[in-house]
Amino acid sequence: MRWIATRTIAAPSERVFRAVADPDESQRAIPEASPPEFLTERRSGVGTKFRATRTSKGKTQSFDMEVTELVPGDRVRIVNVTHGTLWDSVMSVRPDGGGQTVLTLTMDAVDERLFPRLMMRVIRGMVQKALEKDMSAIKEYCERGS
Repeated sequence: MRWIATRTIAAPSERVFRAVADPDESQRAIPEASPPEFLTERRSGVGTKFRATRTSKGKTQSFDMEVTELVPGDRVRIVNVTHGTLWDSVMSVRPDGGGQTVLTLTMDAVDERLFPRLMMRVIRGMVQKALEKDMSAIKEYCERGS
């Protein structure tokens, strides 16, 4: 299952990239998120592992994340496994030529088991709504900081 969300942000691409590639900064950008708990000595770049914690509707959830790909100024890939489902997220950054930046999040959920695959269809809209909310928060964060 795949979800895609895009925002055009009135901020330089370097600023937007830093906001999505740096776990400290990305967690700061999302109002419901707590500061990351680093699970490795590495705090940025490929191999960085951290626990992201969020509180939404009074419920707190934590996810162990790993940066598996980072192309400076271009994209960062972060994966996690939750209840046996692999969540693979790529945030790509592209200057639009007019001083703005296009940020695209592509998230894939992969699970070989039938029930989780069926549940993905049920929660598809809920996941898209959450991604859209996060992308709007990142946009606001980057535009405030410019």
